[in-house]
Amino acid sequence: MSIPPDEGIVLRLQAKHPGPKMHLRMVEMRFNYKEAFEARSPDAYETLLWDVMKNNATLFMRADQVEAAWQLLMPVLEVWAVAPPSDFPNYAAGTWGPKATQGILAQHGHSGPLPTELVDHCALKGKTK
Repeated sequence: MSIPPDEGIVLRLQAKHPGPKMHLRMVEMRFNYKEAFEARSPDAYETLLWDVMKNNATLFMRADQVEAAWQLLMPVLEVWAVAPPSDFPNYAAGTWGPKATQGILAQHGHSGPLPTELVDHCALKGKTK
């Protein structure tokens, strides 16, 4: 799956080559928004904000859905409050994530965006680091 700015999905599977012999090869089914629709995708939150202005609630959860989600999640949060998991791979915002995941993308020939630079007290006052 690809995320903005180049949204799409690729499904890789093995298919039998036409003919009498059993010869399989890897093939790809590709879908790319930009190629399929020849139009730019809206910027982040553009669609959501437009729907708010037009009073279109299609992309929003209803109140009963929110309540159901909290009913499902609260027992988990309550257990974690009493007995926090010792091996939870938490990490600070703006970092590369848990150490165990570092390098996974590179191992598979991919790269991701750089983590957001952390904003410190000096940056908030308009000073550079």
